[in-house]
Amino acid sequence: MAGFRVVIPARFASQRLPGKPLLGIVGKPMIRHVYERALESGADEVVIATDDARIRAAAEGFSAPVCMTSPDHVSGTDRIAEVVDMLGWPPDTLVVNLQGDEPLMPPGLLSQVANALESHADAEMATLAVALSDPAQLFDANTVKVVSDCHGYALYFSRATIPWKRDVFDKAVVPQPDWLGGVYRHLGIYAYRAGFLTGYAKLPVSPIERFESLEQLRVLWNGGRIAVDVVSDAPPAGVDTHEDLARVIAALS
Repeated sequence: MAGFRVVIPARFASQRLPGKPLLGIVGKPMIRHVYERALESGADEVVIATDDARIRAAAEGFSAPVCMTSPDHVSGTDRIAEVVDMLGWPPDTLVVNLQGDEPLMPPGLLSQVANALESHADAEMATLAVALSDPAQLFDANTVKVVSDCHGYALYFSRATIPWKRDVFDKAVVPQPDWLGGVYRHLGIYAYRAGFLTGYAKLPVSPIERFESLEQLRVLWNGGRIAVDVVSDAPPAGVDTHEDLARVIAALS
């Protein structure tokens, strides 16, 4: 198994759930649950990256290492790049990005994405995907889709439905289960090499990244390669809404 380190980017600002990392879940702030999932993955080191003193104080309260980063980052990857620079990690260090709103992320997926990157020496990044199983997600812009080539490298990520089955799909009717074949949902977990992150942070935000609001598109826009490993079972979704929070509380109670 590849050795790796985990960085958890956590912002206080959230349009739908302000202060999301500090919301209580079964007696603990959400960020602590995420930190514990990272520890359970077998990572060599776990660091929380934030720009907010309240999150830093909460993390230090359960003895988690914290890096205070700039409030101006446009993505979690940019924030992680600053952490890599601050801590001086060697260029070949495998770094996993675990978002701070994923308290139910199976720890095994963190090691899986790190292994996927290690086994693809010509990839700048690795990520995970799962076959879409819910017809309602086909036309859901919050469900990011990914199309890969025959070698397992991403061709494109989109909030739109890709690939579009011209002779089947019809947005005017209710999506059907037999429309799901060949459509994959992207899971927002990434692995990078530390040396790549240093260069990524210097790249301008790409037009397609801004258009779709998907940070990984900056890599494809600049000619990079992203390895996509398919998992057999979809992990529980992260927390974006009050309904998501209730679901996570029920799961952890």
